[in-house]
Order: sequence, then C-alpha cells, then structure tokens
Amino acid sequence: MQGRTEQPRPYRSDLRQRQAEETRQRVVQAALMLFGSRGYRATTYADLAAEAGVSVKTVQEHGPKAALLQAAVELASFGVEGEEDFFATALGRTLGAVQDPDEFGVMLGAVMLAVNAPSAGIWMTFASAAHGDRELTRVRARMLGLIRSQVEHVLGWVDSRGWLRGDVPFDDLVEAACIITGVETYVRFVEEDGRSPDQYRTFVARSVRETVLAP
Repeated sequence: MQGRTEQPRPYRSDLRQRQAEETRQRVVQAALMLFGSRGYRATTYADLAAEAGVSVKTVQEHGPKAALLQAAVELASFGVEGEEDFFATALGRTLGAVQDPDEFGVMLGAVMLAVNAPSAGIWMTFASAAHGDRELTRVRARMLGLIRSQVEHVLGWVDSRGWLRGDVPFDDLVEAACIITGVETYVRFVEEDGRSPDQYRTFVARSVRETVLAP
C-alpha cells in the first residue's frame, strides 16, 4: 500500500499569518509608545522586546530601529502602516464623501486634527532623532516626500471637481497645503501657542478655504 502524502492544512498557514501580523502590530505599538516617551536613541531592542512581549531577535527581525520608527509614525498618523492611498483609509473615505468645497474645508480641518493630534509626539521624536543621523534623515526625507505625494493626490482630486483655485500654480498650492496641514504647524499652534484643538481645526478649514480652494 502506498503511503498517503499529507497535504498542508490551509488553516495552519492562515493561523501563522495572523500570528505574524499580531506580532508585528505588538512590536510597532511598542515602538510608538517607547520612542514617544523615552526617545529614539534611549530605547533599546531589549526595551522594545520587553514591551511587546517578544524576544529581542523577533524585534530585530522587524527592524532596524529606523524602520520601526517610520512604522510607528505611520501607525500614529493613519492607523495603518505602509504607502497606502489616503483615500483608502477611513479618514480618506470620509473626506472623499464631501459634496462641496466648503464642506471639504471643514472636513479637512477635522481630518488633520485626527491625524496630527495623536502623531505629533512621535513625529517630533523623529525630527529630533534625525539630526546627525544619516539613515534617519533619509527615512524622514522619504516620508516627507510620500506625504507631499499624498497631498498632490488629494488636491488633484479636488481639482477634478472644479474646487481648486486656478490662478496659482499647482505646485505652489501643494506647498501651501503641506504647510497648513503639516504636523509642525499643529505643534506650533496647539502645543507651543496654547490654542485649543477646536481652534486648530477651524484654522485649517479657514486657511485651506482661503488659500487653496477657488473663491
């Protein structure tokens, strides 16, 4: 009698995949908390491993630290990792459902508050750690480039609806939108100047309406 060849059970593969994703999430969550509270350089792989409840080797497999810092920033900002289309996120779908430019400005103010409030601490950690660190400087420059491309994508969507002002070059409108909605502006407005989150939301809505959108 010929022996039967055991076929791998699909559910085992699915289970391993879910476990790997859960481990990744714990590691990135640990990076988000510890980098934000202790700082990037003061946080070791051992610290991250203890917080995530995994081995140091496992953390290193998800590293290096610069990549974990980038993932932590993405998670804090959008709730997901990776180069995902902004309109595919929950916040992006909300923004994409607006029906007129006034509503767009108001909703963008709410969206940027939801993005910048939870991510301000880890972003400023990122900016501080990048000084004198070539690897982090490259990672931060790449992330800023990705953010700019997302702003271009959003303003291209706005333009397709006829809501974008046409008397200013597109690149200048992108630059203005990046400054208005950037996390550094949130930090200056709320954390340094002591304005309220509601005031920040209103500021973004008004500034975008007056600077970027058609009259």
